[in-house]
Order: sequence, then structure tokens, then C-alpha cells
Amino acid sequence: MQLTKHWAAQLDDYVIDLGWSPVAGAAGPGSYTLAAAASSGPVSLFAAADGARTDLPGHDDGANCLAWHPSQPLLATGGQDSKVKFWDATTAQHTASAELGGAWIEHLAWRPGPVTTQVSGLSPQVSSSILAAAAGRHLAFLRPDGSTLHAFKPAPKTISAIAWQPAGGCLASAYFGGVCLWDADDFIAQKEFAYANGIHALVWSPDNRWLVSGNQDPSVHLWLPEANDEFHMSGYESKVKELSFDRESHWLATGGGKDACLWDCTGAGPEGREPVMLPHDAKVCAVAFQRAHGLLATASADGVLQLWSPERPQPLRATVKMPAPATKLAWSPDDRFLAVGSEKGVVYVLKIEA
Repeated sequence: MQLTKHWAAQLDDYVIDLGWSPVAGAAGPGSYTLAAAASSGPVSLFAAADGARTDLPGHDDGANCLAWHPSQPLLATGGQDSKVKFWDATTAQHTASAELGGAWIEHLAWRPGPVTTQVSGLSPQVSSSILAAAAGRHLAFLRPDGSTLHAFKPAPKTISAIAWQPAGGCLASAYFGGVCLWDADDFIAQKEFAYANGIHALVWSPDNRWLVSGNQDPSVHLWLPEANDEFHMSGYESKVKELSFDRESHWLATGGGKDACLWDCTGAGPEGREPVMLPHDAKVCAVAFQRAHGLLATASADGVLQLWSPERPQPLRATVKMPAPATKLAWSPDDRFLAVGSEKGVVYVLKIEA
């Protein structure tokens, strides 16, 4: 298996976030759009086929995050100007803005799943969607027109991560000291889980069973919200910011050291089991499973990018040395392309070839 460069593009600064549009464009199957945000503020849109580029002004004081609507060519971006901005990716037009409490917008996530409610002037899919946005201690659910559906009471500490349950029923919001599950429809706290340390990352398993945090202590903590059970894995070399589940909810990949760790989350879960270790020569800085297939991409601080097949006795499938360490990894919806954002501001799109 080989990873070959499909195209590359230079941004103004460090690539702070990137993501693929979940649906193909008018050009047909495979015509996805990649959005990439530079930490200095601008946001760029790229065509998957050839890297054709459209630049958006983004955020004057710097960008922090971006998120695609699950079924429409609508992009949300968050910045250091305390604004969430909405963009029509088809026309590259700014369509709406929202503000949250004057703090930097650091986390954005659209509610997954089908939506059907109609509001005048907007398509059914867009009008009923919810964008979760976090800034400082403030969390809000926003509509695509920039209006606020609900503003939650301030969190006890700065919100450090958010993640929608794949079924769309609740949003997990983390802060130093715990995680709260907010109901998506009536906005009440379904459950609260205490955790006496800092949380850097959250991820749900695709089957909605596991909620996992990567932590400052350094460790990985798992909750089974339906059963009110929790599990803990410690012994990492450094704080854990990198988390990814495979499509089957079988494997949880984590960073936190020079090896990527693969935890078996079947049955009773990973606590007490030995992880599969996927070695790098430098600290792992990104992990990402494919969306519909089984390959795992891992990247390390020395610029090395590797592909793995966890189910194989010899899991390593490909190794590529990049000119700079990765900041983000993102698989295209059809798993044909792997987008890599780098510390030097270059966006690489790599093609998978057998």
C-alpha cells in the first residue's frame, strides 16, 4: 500500500483545523470540499479533485476551529474575534454570525443525524440543525442563521472539549473537573460525570456505547453512560490529546507518547487488557481512523505518517516522511484521500493506492 501526494497548498500560517464536507458537490461522486483554517485567521476551501482553491476572509484576529454541516454545503468557523461565522461553501459567501460571551470560540460541532423541521427561508436540513459552540465557560446551541437556540449556564471552568453522541441525543461538554451530557431537545443535564483533572479531548464510539476522554494527568478515561460504569487507563508518557474510534467501535486509538495505543473496546472493555502498540520514533501528534474502512493513520512530531491495519498480524501498511509535523489528519468521506495539515502551514492531500 502506498500514500502518494495528490496535491498540496500553502496557507498563511500553522494549520489549526481542517475537515471535509460530508456530502459531494454538484460535480458528482467524490467532489468533496476540504476546508482548512490558518491560525492567523483566513479559511480556504479546496476541491478534492485538483485542489482548486477559494479563500474566505475568516476571522481578523485568528481562527481556532471549523465544522461542516452534516448534509449541506454550510461551513461554520470560530475565531479569536469571539464570533462564529457561517459560510455558504457553494458561493463562498458569509451568511451569518453569532457571538458567545466575548471569549475565543474554541469548539464547534454540528448535531449529527437526519433533520426535517421546516423554517421559512431555509431548507429543511439546514433550518432544524444545531451547532454547538463553546467559548470560555460559555456553551450555546446555534441555528444556521446565527440565532441562539439555547444558551446554557456557564460551566464551572473553561470548556475544553465537546462531542455529540452519534445518535444525536446529547452533547458531551468537558471542563476541568468533569463532563456534562446536555440533552439536545430539552437542554437539561442528562448526566454529570466527575473527573478530578483536566480533560483535553472527547470522543464517542460510533455505536454510542463509550464516551472517552484524553486527559492531562496523563490518562484515558472511559464512561458507559447507559450503565453508569467507568474505566481508567493510565501510564502514558504525556497528556493525551489524540483519540479516534474505528467504524466498528472495536478499536480506540490514542496518542500520549511515542507509540500509538490500540485498545480493544469489545465486550467488557479495555481496562485490564494490554493495548496493541504501534511504534513511532517521536511523540504521536495525531490519530485518525477511516470513516467506512479499517485503516488507521498516525502521525508523529518528527514528520512521519504511518498507515496501519489493526486486524493484521503485521499491521504496518505504509510509511511517509513529511516535511513538517502534522497538526490535523482528516479522511475524505469516501476514504480515498487523507488530508494532512502541518505546522508550516502546508495542506497535503494524499491518495491511497494499493
